[in-house]
Amino acid sequence: MPVIGFHCSHEQISPAQLLRDVQQAEQAGFTAGMSSDHFSPWSTRQGESGFAWSFLGAALATTQLPFGVVNAPGQRYHPAIIAQAIATLAQMFPGRFWAALGSGEASNERITGDVWPRKELRDDRLVECVTVIRRLLQGEEVSHDGLVHVNRAQLWTLPETVPDLVGPAVTPETAARHAAWADGLITVNQPKDTLQKILDSYRDAGGRGPARLQVHLSWAPTEDEAIAVAHDQWRSNVFAPPVCWDVETVEAFDVIGETVSTDQVRKSVNVSHDLAQHADLLAQYLDQGWDELYLHFVGQQQAGFIDAFGEHVLPQLAPTPPLVTA
Repeated sequence: MPVIGFHCSHEQISPAQLLRDVQQAEQAGFTAGMSSDHFSPWSTRQGESGFAWSFLGAALATTQLPFGVVNAPGQRYHPAIIAQAIATLAQMFPGRFWAALGSGEASNERITGDVWPRKELRDDRLVECVTVIRRLLQGEEVSHDGLVHVNRAQLWTLPETVPDLVGPAVTPETAARHAAWADGLITVNQPKDTLQKILDSYRDAGGRGPARLQVHLSWAPTEDEAIAVAHDQWRSNVFAPPVCWDVETVEAFDVIGETVSTDQVRKSVNVSHDLAQHADLLAQYLDQGWDELYLHFVGQQQAGFIDAFGEHVLPQLAPTPPLVTA
């Protein structure tokens, strides 16, 4: 009973168009949604970056889909504000919202003018933020002095059920750390052996809840079109940590992406004109143990992808909605 979701990439598509896209995705048979939360795109070619939390309210109100968001509290966002945002959406749309909380990327977080911390400090700051957010969602008055500061914060509007706080990880080490606090795991497609290590590391450390996988893919009627879309839109996104964490500007991402080959892009994006091949790859992820897949077509024009996958791919996977927790 897999969940097959539609990923909303604010870095690439305007929020007004994304809202139409996710509504179309629901009609096509996708059973969930997920949203990025960026201040900047990864490339001038992508050229967008809408405010995710405004979009989420509209998307939840105009579809029946459950939704998640990937967020980085601690620098651009104070954790008390994120707790308030989570609580409000969860109160309005019971059982339909979760938030993945990560340590962030310099391209988004440096806008505050504060120093971009070392990774170990970002990891420690995230744990403090998660603790603050969870306590606030449970109705406590919270004061905290550490890598983040909170002075007598309390949420007055609370959901009946505290939504899941999910751990985003791209390495086995991060997955194991998140197991101490997370209600679920999310990562992005990588080589199968790497994905298995991430999943095993989370479970072996006691990690609970659904395992979610965001799948970057490119499809078009011809192979040449499919790889051209992926190379144009996603060649600045192929760099492993710490590069993707620490590069600060769109212009810098474009410079380092200039010499990225199509073969390199294929290592990060599942590229094929063959819908049966896409269905087979997605089935392999499900067989590996991922409970929910969120499909991210890396092109900017989503309609053709939504229709093609709705007609030819989703029926082979028989997607179902997530279990409602409220």
